[in-house]
Amino acid sequence: MISFINVDLELDNKTVFKNLNLTIQQGELVYIVGKSGSGKSTLLKSLYMDISPKKGEILIAGYSSRTIKKREIPHLRRKLGIVFQDFRLLEDRNVYDNLAFVLMVTGTKEALIKEKVMHALDSVGLAHAAKQMPLLLSGGEQQRIAIARALVREPLVILADEPTGNLDPDTSLEILEYLKRIHQKGITVIIGTHDYELVCHSPFRTLQIKDFNITETTMEPCATGFRPAASNSPA
Repeated sequence: MISFINVDLELDNKTVFKNLNLTIQQGELVYIVGKSGSGKSTLLKSLYMDISPKKGEILIAGYSSRTIKKREIPHLRRKLGIVFQDFRLLEDRNVYDNLAFVLMVTGTKEALIKEKVMHALDSVGLAHAAKQMPLLLSGGEQQRIAIARALVREPLVILADEPTGNLDPDTSLEILEYLKRIHQKGITVIIGTHDYELVCHSPFRTLQIKDFNITETTMEPCATGFRPAASNSPA
């Protein structure tokens, strides 16, 4: 599903990753952990081709960073659902229209839009909020709407960039539960986070960013301070 092959990534002319090799299989749930500024967002941006590698190749959903044409990038992104820390909902449209807009711009037939929107909202328990304005909802509800928006095009991969960064601990765990339910449907889910407590409460494959690269790591039990154990091996 996803491969980084000898990849160098830079942001603002600074090296973020050097000779990165990484494979994520279809249907996995994977945490990318690291300190703020360590490169989690850069890694996720490279997957939806917002950043191109300086060296090497990224493969995702049948596309290669070496051969993808600019006109093909929107087609790749239709196979991905992206969840941001700051929700990025359209404040001048109600919840239903936030999701419907995503389908309209990709040419979904009007007859299918309502069915797809309501199914996505139901999957996060917010079908009843379809006509509400986003700013009238709590932070946790807004993030659930953002997850529904990411789901509405039935993507192969969900990329969640610090999805709990603006939420309290209890709400963060709730958001994680929704992401786990998505994973249980066979969708690949990649969560970039610096919230070690979140990870240790629900352990899945965990990759730690350190020294311009990524290594497999395991989490210490939550009671010991929510920090990663010593890295085990390259990813």
